[in-house]
Amino acid sequence: MKGIEMKPKRQIDFENSIEVVYTVLKHLTPEDKEQIAAHSACIFLPKGKMVYREGETPNHLICLVSGQVKVFKEGIAGRDWIARMFNSAELLGYRALFGEENYNVSAQTIQDSIICRIEKETVFSIMKSNYSLVFEIMKMLARELGFVHAKTITLTQKHIRGRLAETLLFLEQTYGMEEDNMTLKVRLSREDLASLSNMTTSNAIRTLSAFNVEKLVELDGRKIKLLDRKALEQISQIG
Repeated sequence: MKGIEMKPKRQIDFENSIEVVYTVLKHLTPEDKEQIAAHSACIFLPKGKMVYREGETPNHLICLVSGQVKVFKEGIAGRDWIARMFNSAELLGYRALFGEENYNVSAQTIQDSIICRIEKETVFSIMKSNYSLVFEIMKMLARELGFVHAKTITLTQKHIRGRLAETLLFLEQTYGMEEDNMTLKVRLSREDLASLSNMTTSNAIRTLSAFNVEKLVELDGRKIKLLDRKALEQISQIG
């Protein structure tokens, strides 16, 4: 009987990964860094792997070192709603951790990614003596609240064209552009694009096709090139 061929695990450069964590958290003393390094684990997650699930209890502070992650709410009949998109060097799920609540959303990689998990007790212990870190986290939470407020306004006041235009500009801001400074660096399915814009997949496809006809974007499979940012900004603002 032939043995099953196991794929080798992706090797992680822990030192470089943990340096990204230090950069994200900021204001860490040498002693803080030693504590974090001693109580952290960095792992590779392939595309499509769950980082955490809705309902789970957070026991770690999670830092996305590299890759891309979507945070979503599981909906009825398998239709999910994407709440956020995250890029490299960002924290994930920290509101639930600091609020001492279970996750109310799920997170999944949309690209091969590396994450570092820092033990909750270590983070809380450092925060008790490092007020600069506490202030930095407060600013993160404030920015998160601002994003939620803006998202709520978008969902309640903007029409389909305005929502999709805003999503495309948000993806540019979050993930950046290819070398041509026109093609989005992120590759989303039409379903994910629709979920992020809070519309049906058919509406997303139809609106994106209209943008293509109007020469606002150029489509090549999942590649999206923004041809006219100014017009997209106007559509987003008008709603």
